[in-house]
Amino acid sequence: MADTVPWRPKAGEIPTDPGVYRWRDGNGRVLYVGKAKNLRARLSNYFAPLPTLHERTRRMVLTAQSVEWTTVGSEIEALQLEYTWIKEFDPPFNVKFRDDKSYPYMAITMADEAPRVMVTRNRKIKGAKYFGPYPKIWAVHDTIDLMIKVFPIRTCSDSSYKRAMQTGKPCFPGQIGKCGGPCSQRVTIAEHRALVEEFVRFMNSYDRRVITELRQRMGASADAMQYEQAAKYRDQVEALEAVLEKSAVVLRDSVDLDLFGIAEDELAAAVQLFSVRGGRIRGVRGWVVDKELDISTGDLVEQIVQGNYADGTAESVPPREVVVPELPEDADALQQWLSDRRGGRGTKLSTAQRGDRAGLARTASQNAQQALMLYKTKRSADYTTRAAALADIQDALGMTEAPLRMECYDISHLQGTNVVASMVVFEDGLPRKDQYRRYSIAETRDDTDSMHQVLTRRLARLDEDAELPEQPDQNADGVVAVEKPTKRFAYRPQLLIVDGGQPQVQAAKRAMDEAGVTDIALVGIAKRLEELWLPDDDFPVILPRNSEALFLIQRIRDEAHRFAITHQRGRRKRDVRTQLSEIPGLGPSRVSALLKHFGSVARLRGATAEEIGEVPGVGPATAAAVVRKLTTVPTSTPTGDSPSSAPEAADGTPVDTTTVRGADGDRTGGPVRVPETTDDGPELPA
Repeated sequence: MADTVPWRPKAGEIPTDPGVYRWRDGNGRVLYVGKAKNLRARLSNYFAPLPTLHERTRRMVLTAQSVEWTTVGSEIEALQLEYTWIKEFDPPFNVKFRDDKSYPYMAITMADEAPRVMVTRNRKIKGAKYFGPYPKIWAVHDTIDLMIKVFPIRTCSDSSYKRAMQTGKPCFPGQIGKCGGPCSQRVTIAEHRALVEEFVRFMNSYDRRVITELRQRMGASADAMQYEQAAKYRDQVEALEAVLEKSAVVLRDSVDLDLFGIAEDELAAAVQLFSVRGGRIRGVRGWVVDKELDISTGDLVEQIVQGNYADGTAESVPPREVVVPELPEDADALQQWLSDRRGGRGTKLSTAQRGDRAGLARTASQNAQQALMLYKTKRSADYTTRAAALADIQDALGMTEAPLRMECYDISHLQGTNVVASMVVFEDGLPRKDQYRRYSIAETRDDTDSMHQVLTRRLARLDEDAELPEQPDQNADGVVAVEKPTKRFAYRPQLLIVDGGQPQVQAAKRAMDEAGVTDIALVGIAKRLEELWLPDDDFPVILPRNSEALFLIQRIRDEAHRFAITHQRGRRKRDVRTQLSEIPGLGPSRVSALLKHFGSVARLRGATAEEIGEVPGVGPATAAAVVRKLTTVPTSTPTGDSPSSAPEAADGTPVDTTTVRGADGDRTGGPVRVPETTDDGPELPA
């Protein structure tokens, strides 16, 4: 009991029924709302020994002073009550939905006497029929311009329509042929209503029978030598064909579904929603979710889906199928909730396993990855945001001035081999790639020794930063002979960041003490908990979840990690080429053929002599020599790989799936393209 909060309720007091729980602080404010199929089992996870909890969960538990719960009859009721309370109390530790933009829609005001088509971002127009959202506003205007060529309905404003109907004079858009409403004096209100219904019917279904009918009319008019009328039908057919071309066909015509793509890190997640109606992508929407507690992907999916369909508008009614990256634990309850939202007609909740759905899911996931990267880049690229982030870092670390120049270091290796390090530089909150450095480490005991070596080498050149090259002499002709100068650092950094926790920080501090450097701040960032470690401090610095300072430090750390991994993979590929070139009978062309055939170094190392012998130009004896050569080098075991299923990048380039670990033991995760060379900065000699 001493390892958890003193006010923990007794286990026997907590029911085992489904229900919703609320954590409150000392002032009664609701900190977090959650639901559970079994309240006792779920809450017992929060009352585990404090050191075993995730840092942000531990912070929430220590901030709270009480927990209360309400039992309900089913998981469906728990789902509904949880969302109601989240909307009511806005708990700080629940996920925050941060829509990245307001999307444009095409709206038809069906409640008006003469409905009009318009572009709007307001989804609360009474009686309106919406189509979209569209990714760009010009896409809506293009679609409307094409559609009114076929279905000339009203486009003018309400004031123009009212004035035209009162005066009997056509509205200005009607005079120039841009409005086909009754205000144009060409159709009656009833005829216009019929056109609007045809407009809506086509947008709902994209029925090609409309085009077929227009082609038949065009042919009949041409046969009757009514060529002007035939040309009109021709233009209408071309307009509808253009509308269909702008809406890509991705699935069968009968498929209606919403597909979610999610990319996440420790603090945020980007969501991309593809709305497919009639097999065509009818709308794309994206938003960002801020995470406070460490929740699983399944729990995140549940909250995203619930938040998207719970606002009560007609446009938030779920389709027949909702495709998500991962099913939550209570997927059946969520599916029933979606069906209820659809009026009991049934909605299927599923994941994309294969075929066209899987391809569309990959596209959505790639868009989400790009959106997450853009979201984090924007937050650190804005001048005001960068200034605030640097000021926050100064306050959090107790520095005397803002760190205008920061250097971050990361170690990368493959099970102790090919140990390399990276140094990335950020000035005024922006990367300076011309100042990046790469280090090769010949011999090392462990990651902390590697970090000590790298900082020792860097600090040995610290005093060179301010040195200026000597002014070269002029020759007899008065021409200055200048050789390419050696790259130097711009100026001394104010802050050194190491990727890792207290051990890495202590190793860096030891290097600074040996170099006699006392005017530069030092901090380490531990990836799992996103906490900052200062030298000689027993407890880390925890920055707020939505802190601009944390986002900036994260970006610097991730850039150092990327740069180190890229360099490490490049060295590994060059190393295996060197090893293979030492085998008699293997020249450069056959080495390239081997690497191309297997797709990655990992698969080549794991291949048998028979499999290697299948490569054109490689005989049995040479294949056996390759196996003997590569099995003498320590390797890592790829996870989930087989020689017959080499993965490829989007462009067909083979990717290497060998697991690479950083200094803190974190996997890089996922396939990474193997570069032949890198050009972000010079490699310093060991």
